Amino acid sequence: MDKCRRIGQPLPAACVERLAVGATRHVPGNRWVGLRMSWEDSVRELEARKALAQQMGGEERVAKHRSLGKLTVRERIEGLLDPGSFHEIGSITGSAVHGEDGQVQSFVPVPFVFGRGAIDGRPVVVAGDDFTVRGGSADMAGKRKQEVAEQMALELRLPMIRLVDGSGGGGSVKTYEQTGFTYVPANPAWDLVVANLQTVPVVALALGSVAGLGAARVVTSHYSMIVKGTAQMFTAGPPVVKQIGEDLTKEELGGSHIHATNGAVDDEVASEAEGFQRARQFLSYLPSSVHDVPPRGPVRDDPARREERLIRIVPQSRRQVYKMRSIIEAVVDTGSFLEIGRQHGRSSICGLARLDGWPVAILASDPYVYGGAWTAESSQKVIRFIDLAETFHLPVVHLVDVPGFRIGLDAEKAATIRHGARALTAIYQAQGPWCTILIRKAFGVAGAAMHNAARLPFRYAWPSGDWGSLPLEGGIEAAYRRELDAAEDPVALRAEIEGRLNRVRSPFRTAEKFGIEEIIDPRDTRRVLCEFANLAAPLRGRGTRGAGYRP
Repeated sequence: MDKCRRIGQPLPAACVERLAVGATRHVPGNRWVGLRMSWEDSVRELEARKALAQQMGGEERVAKHRSLGKLTVRERIEGLLDPGSFHEIGSITGSAVHGEDGQVQSFVPVPFVFGRGAIDGRPVVVAGDDFTVRGGSADMAGKRKQEVAEQMALELRLPMIRLVDGSGGGGSVKTYEQTGFTYVPANPAWDLVVANLQTVPVVALALGSVAGLGAARVVTSHYSMIVKGTAQMFTAGPPVVKQIGEDLTKEELGGSHIHATNGAVDDEVASEAEGFQRARQFLSYLPSSVHDVPPRGPVRDDPARREERLIRIVPQSRRQVYKMRSIIEAVVDTGSFLEIGRQHGRSSICGLARLDGWPVAILASDPYVYGGAWTAESSQKVIRFIDLAETFHLPVVHLVDVPGFRIGLDAEKAATIRHGARALTAIYQAQGPWCTILIRKAFGVAGAAMHNAARLPFRYAWPSGDWGSLPLEGGIEAAYRRELDAAEDPVALRAEIEGRLNRVRSPFRTAEKFGIEEIIDPRDTRRVLCEFANLAAPLRGRGTRGAGYRP
């Protein structure tokens, strides 16, 4: 019998009689093909099932989805990845209805699509909710797909991109009626979600109404975005919130204007396409996992380039502000700065850039916001950013203009000192290469957070540097209160005291005592930073960091 089944051999008549009717096809004078030996019919069924899955929730639901200005999950994946690179896993997972002949009559795919693909030729894992099927709420098979997607990213050491649209497998009371029982809640694959934060870059995009577990999947990432106008995010949606007396629309409850400014998500984007572009750019600065180092990008900019405008960008008057972002853009490789979290914690600027092609993390102050003072919100932002740099072995460049922590009643109510101390701790826990440029102010505990003072002070100052335990303008009143109160002319005495102190506040006086290592011409900043980046490149370690990542 086995001999009869060998492909390419003539079919003996005896064998034909011994096989079930219809199990063979005999073409006189030709080779025979047994249906058990050819799987063409099965492959045709496979392709038919795949075609049904491609229809997602059906024409009507897909059309409604697009009418809201949203792409389908498959269009999103296509727009994100390199053309033709997507390899879907679990492509025919779903619920099928079979006829009496065993053929599939209808098919509803699981509302979760995932697989491997490539971004700029580098492999990634991408996973997306399909809102056209049950509003993106997955059943057990969908939750299992979520788990395998996270597991694939972790074990293959590939970046993870989540395209979130819906509850992301979250709960519905209809489930109780369908199953006949309630259940103790558990978040699927959350151990893998946490493990991925320590191992691979994770990007998440909120692309629709994202609630519950879906919202948690967005924020538990290294970089998150929300689309303005078409996406909202909340712990619980309007129907649930209405039960506590708050009657709000989706946009009022969880629009991008809320979450891009409170730090729940990093950035607001104008369109899904912009989100995909930013995701690709973000990943270009990072390694595929902590077991590698960030790759060097194109070297297209002269490392010795000098920007003449830097010699006059900081005003002589300490009361005047300037644009720190102009300094950043002038010293990094042209066009390479990607700011993260611009709308929250605004007195601190965070972003990724390149120096002579090497990816670096940029931390800076914005004197336009509280004079660059650290707030509770900016401290939280700094913590996450330093964790990102440490997790993925990015050298840090810190451009400092910090008058201290924000002061006043609101600052005290926000527990600024608590959050500020945590940020200072994150900086002292950092082990990667670190370079500090003192642009202007550095006062008090927050000013001292310019770097870990126990490490080599790879540090430069501009001639505009101004530092100390607290600014003279405010410190004179405290330190000389008795003399000023007793003076016949307090205004004149104050001016005299300020004049004496101004003579010793020169950064050159500090340099005389080696209190600052080097003062440089601002126009040389790019050159010294590119030198730092090249010195730092071979020092970047591999593996997991001790402090872990704090989402």
